[in-house]
Amino acid sequence: MPTSSTTGDLFDLGLPALAHGCNCRGSMAGGIALQFQERWPEMAEAYRRRCLAGEFQLGDVMPWETPEGLIVYNLGTQVETGADARLSAIDIAVRGALVDAERRGLGRVGVPRIGAGIGGLEWADVRTVLEQAGEDSPVELVVVTRPR
Repeated sequence: MPTSSTTGDLFDLGLPALAHGCNCRGSMAGGIALQFQERWPEMAEAYRRRCLAGEFQLGDVMPWETPEGLIVYNLGTQVETGADARLSAIDIAVRGALVDAERRGLGRVGVPRIGAGIGGLEWADVRTVLEQAGEDSPVELVVVTRPR
């Protein structure tokens, strides 16, 4: 399905699932990851424990269901904090989240501009990866850009 784009607040669009890029060190100290941590501290703690145990690696997907029934996908897109995002890891992890969403019967997954902020990648390169991943899935990938 073609990837769609919109401008707004990822958390306010009523999407059934949200995905975001994470490092494999267990830190959600900045960017949109911090907002996920603040909204769902139990999810952030489970993610941190998994990372510290070596059970969350590049390309991994950690689904989490919130009390409201929203599915959050933590995606292993970089090893370290900061400018360490990897296009190949984004591709693998996003595809994994889309497969999981399809199994759950979810029609849409929202993502921010994964890896193009703190992660250090060029948005044009990330957009190409996301569009290709979306084309191969019946689940709509919705790329959300924050308003300026």
